[in-house]
Amino acid sequence: MTLRVPKAELPVELRENLLKQLGAVPEPVEVLWNQPQLAQANQEFTARVSTWDAADASLKTFAHMAVAAQVGCSWCLDINYFLALNQNLDPAKASQVPRWRQSEVFTPLERDVLEYAEAMTNTPPTVTDELSKSLLDRLGPAALVELTVFIGFANMAARCNTAHGITSQGYSDACGIPLAARAGNAGADVASTA
Repeated sequence: MTLRVPKAELPVELRENLLKQLGAVPEPVEVLWNQPQLAQANQEFTARVSTWDAADASLKTFAHMAVAAQVGCSWCLDINYFLALNQNLDPAKASQVPRWRQSEVFTPLERDVLEYAEAMTNTPPTVTDELSKSLLDRLGPAALVELTVFIGFANMAARCNTAHGITSQGYSDACGIPLAARAGNAGADVASTA
């Protein structure tokens, strides 16, 4: 897949900050910068999302990766696996998110969060009362609301990146354990390209 929207020229200071933080300028930022107001609003919201702390960071990261695997966003899988290592998450678990149903490394709560992320991503969504109640009982209202909005945000990012033709930039190449390939048809070759 090739980019469907050209990259825009970023302000020098922003480009330098991104290079310092990530070692490369993220293509989604370059593409969104074609509409600078939107790009800035997206960066501000992304920064705010990262400060939310009612739900466990690992659950949110795994949920974002589950959305990315399902939608087929190799860029989101790539960057989230890389960021998971920077958050000191278990790399063996993070690498297994694309095939979480077949993996035995996840706790029951993590499995329910991954199922919830996929259920929210389905069109139409397939979240059940039972799954929602189970998560509410274990996480509490604040964390469940946060997790739900975070998964919605992950869907927006993954779907926009995929529509723009943005693919993996190789961030996860620095990770010691490769991402597992997604089982089944949807997104089957996404993880292998991350």
